[in-house]
Amino acid sequence: MTLAFVGGSHRTVPMELRERLAFSAEQAAVALRRFRQRFPGREGVLLSTCNRVELYAASEHDSEPPAPRQLVDFLAECRGIDAALLAPVLAGENDQAAVHHLFSVASGLDSMVLGEPQIVAQVKQAWALAQEEQTAGPLTGGMFQAALRTAKRVATETAIGRERLSIPSIAVADFARGVFERFDDKRVLLVGAGKMAHETLRYLRDAGARDIVIVNRSMARAEDLATRLGARAARFSDLLDELVRADLVVSTTGATEPVVTLDLFTGAERRRGGRPLLVLDLAMPRDFDPRIGARPGVWLYSIDDLGAACDANRKTRQREMPGALAIVEEEAQRFMGDLHHRSSAPVIEQLRAGWTETGESELDRLFRRLPGLDDTARAEIRQSFQRYAAKLLHSPLTSLRNESHSGPPHGLLDALRRLFDLKD
Repeated sequence: MTLAFVGGSHRTVPMELRERLAFSAEQAAVALRRFRQRFPGREGVLLSTCNRVELYAASEHDSEPPAPRQLVDFLAECRGIDAALLAPVLAGENDQAAVHHLFSVASGLDSMVLGEPQIVAQVKQAWALAQEEQTAGPLTGGMFQAALRTAKRVATETAIGRERLSIPSIAVADFARGVFERFDDKRVLLVGAGKMAHETLRYLRDAGARDIVIVNRSMARAEDLATRLGARAARFSDLLDELVRADLVVSTTGATEPVVTLDLFTGAERRRGGRPLLVLDLAMPRDFDPRIGARPGVWLYSIDDLGAACDANRKTRQREMPGALAIVEEEAQRFMGDLHHRSSAPVIEQLRAGWTETGESELDRLFRRLPGLDDTARAEIRQSFQRYAAKLLHSPLTSLRNESHSGPPHGLLDALRRLFDLKD
């Protein structure tokens, strides 16, 4: 075993537990630093999104990566959760199964919205963070680069990602339009100024929304997004007043605790005069206390409420799945073949080194016996020796590479060691 992974998604982990398991960017950085201390010499990448938390581990040397059970315990410890609660809902895979899973995830084939585009950026960010925290390495680096290459192939060679329906677009098109017929006369409050907020605002603009206010803890980010997209920024301290004025709220922050508590909302409710309010809570953990959804005149939808619309989306795109899965399978086998071939590198180097040493020794002997050779003749003879050695090595090296596509070529490696008296 060289690669390992444990994780869970919206398919296996209940929302309440998923909220507790989710990592903010800062928490993920802390977890990776802890991983480096707990599992020295191992590689690790943590992927945490609204709909999934996954930990990938690898070891290039003689030691194996942490076992899936160890990774479950590690995640539980990082988030202060009883491991007994996580074990039944987190899946674990090794080697090719882990690679196949990551490639499927990066390609959007395991997303709530089939083919959604945001997961590619999230995979990139997870890998970048692991590099920053020095837990990435050759194996995870190669695996994540191959995953991104696979995602690009799926996007360009199939129609599964064309005219994409991301979570924000479904939230606006299917849920918001189910409550309001028009948006040009509605006051929209956007809480958060990240990529999800950006995309949501774009869809709201297309739907006709004109009066849009952005609230974010960083006023600079709120003003920047507002300037770029023709909205207005407000201070985070004005959140209560903006809730009073809003008809539609879209919340997409990365907060670890509810941004709008029941008490805060109750204060706004008293001043709203009974006007209806639609809340699209696209954050994980949720930004709005779920009890707010029971208040009169409030429609509160969370990420998991998008399930029905996502299922419909999946059915319309299902016909593209065979082609996409074939690409994932091809790229996973290609990566594993290259990975297995890496194990033959020491033997190949010993073969080349041994033959080079023998060749140089014979060339020196020949040149001493033929002192009249000029430099041009010596160079031509040396080049002939090198070509001859390369041709002799070609067949065994080709056999090694071909065998690697079916798994680690242990049998051929052992045979080469015995035939050429190579030492481990």
